Amino acid sequence: MTTGENCGELQVALDIIVGKWKPIILFHLMENEKLRFSELQRAIPEITKKMLTSQLRELEYNDIVHRKVYQQVPPKVEYSMSPYGHGLKPLLVSMRSWGTEHLEHLEKLYGKDNEEQKEQI
Repeated sequence: MTTGENCGELQVALDIIVGKWKPIILFHLMENEKLRFSELQRAIPEITKKMLTSQLRELEYNDIVHRKVYQQVPPKVEYSMSPYGHGLKPLLVSMRSWGTEHLEHLEKLYGKDNEEQKEQI
């Protein structure tokens, strides 16, 4: 078996959570029992409505996020982590911890203002 063949399962996992917005959406849902679409939009002001919809649909398709629609006027939709999606919590917490450590590492290497260093890369 080649190395590439051993990475198939890793690629499947990455396909589900990779992207600029999915981990952020998941963190907000992880830290809140449930959120309405508008609450997610307010929590992540940089994301467009179209992108948020797209990312939520992908997460819902993969059974990471549960979408509950209330039959009322005006329509009400709530999003939450699915029971299956809760399995990602340890991974997301670890990723956040590693990100914090990495920022501290970069600060030690390049100082607080390392924007110049980033531009040179």
